[in-house]
Amino acid sequence: MRRTITGFSNPTVKALRALREKKHRKAAQRFLAEGLRLLTDARECGHLPETLVMATGRDPHPLLDALESEVLAAGGDVIETDAEILAKITGKDNPQAVAGVFAEFDTTLTTLDRNSAKIWLVAQALRDPGNLGTMLRTGDAVGAGGLILLDDCADPFSVEAVRASMGAVFTQRIAQTRWEDFIAWLRRGEGQLVAASLRDALPYREAPYAAPCFVMVGNESRGLPEAYELACDLRVTMPMKGRADSLNAAVAAAVLAYEVLAKLGG
Repeated sequence: MRRTITGFSNPTVKALRALREKKHRKAAQRFLAEGLRLLTDARECGHLPETLVMATGRDPHPLLDALESEVLAAGGDVIETDAEILAKITGKDNPQAVAGVFAEFDTTLTTLDRNSAKIWLVAQALRDPGNLGTMLRTGDAVGAGGLILLDDCADPFSVEAVRASMGAVFTQRIAQTRWEDFIAWLRRGEGQLVAASLRDALPYREAPYAAPCFVMVGNESRGLPEAYELACDLRVTMPMKGRADSLNAAVAAAVLAYEVLAKLGG
């Protein structure tokens, strides 16, 4: 159905705007994504928005026309509104011309096929949505199977994380679970768990990686708990030649993932 909304107080505007808050996303099991490129990536990965919101006065584009046609054909809603209302919905002062509402994905651990990829990324208590989105982008870049989020991580479906993922939220499998459930699942099959660590660690370029390899990083300020590190099959360290004593968590994951990719012949 196609319709036009002109008022800030419209119930649909309020419902869409509420998706910027985690409790409303969880209640609705829906999330927002913004921008034609990101929505086109989603479409090409088989994910269509249930609702498409477009700014009036936007520049025409064939990809937007195709997206609009497919949403309508699938029984979705297409809403036209002005840029000011779209800015209220997305939370950006200078929003892009289009946004979409998607159903959240199944993020249970049992949906993953560990043997579908040589590399998987794992993050424990990652709190920054920008770091989470960056890890999704890294996973896409190295051909990882997906990102497994342990314990109390940032919401992968927040506007900030989705935006930072640059579309990788639609290409990477995402699982959310607790450490106890993850390690039990991992030990029921093949899988090497590798952590960036200083505890009895090997230089990361000399380590014997094996597929499927699960590259794990910890919280941005605290790192991994000791018990998690000790449960790993391999602990590796990266040289720090300056005054800094550690890398950003998402950067560390990227460095390790590319080294694993090189060693495994990716």
